[in-house]
Amino acid sequence: MTSSPLTDRQLWADATAGDDNAFGAIFDRHAKAVYNHCFRLTGNWTLADDATSATFLAAWRRRSTVTLVHDSALPWLLTVATNTVRDERRSLRRRLSLLERIPTPPPSPDHADAVAERLDDEQRMAEVLAATDDLPPAEREALALCVWSGVSYADAAEVLGIAEASVRSRVSRAKSRLTKTLNTVSARTGGKNR
Repeated sequence: MTSSPLTDRQLWADATAGDDNAFGAIFDRHAKAVYNHCFRLTGNWTLADDATSATFLAAWRRRSTVTLVHDSALPWLLTVATNTVRDERRSLRRRLSLLERIPTPPPSPDHADAVAERLDDEQRMAEVLAATDDLPPAEREALALCVWSGVSYADAAEVLGIAEASVRSRVSRAKSRLTKTLNTVSARTGGKNR
């Protein structure tokens, strides 16, 4: 777009009166200078582009209250651009300061060991359950109640409707048979599944 022969003051007056093309002419005339100014202040093309946009947005919003000096909008635009960059830096410092005050969460634990342990537990339990299949049901029941679930011999005897000595005897025989079966399995597999 070619440069308008009108002065900034004339274009600004027209823009204030509602002429969008007049404001567009001011933008075309000074955008490159504002952009370069913002780049020199930020050292970053993206930040310079954002600051340039914010500068012209502020100019548009305040177009009816701006008084130009010496018929040029550029000094005022550069001042707005400088303030925009300064405000953004201040805002960034506040955000960074806030982030520094937020406590860092503890690192997430590595669940691989827990998963491996659970798999090992499942494997061992599968072996034990397979070995208990060879036990008589009465011994398996006494073993499950007293050894695995921690029920007292007296309480197990009451629940099962038998003497406490019978519960102790069943648990003892179950442990003995289970140990023998698991040792046989371990000897066959070379102890790898234990």
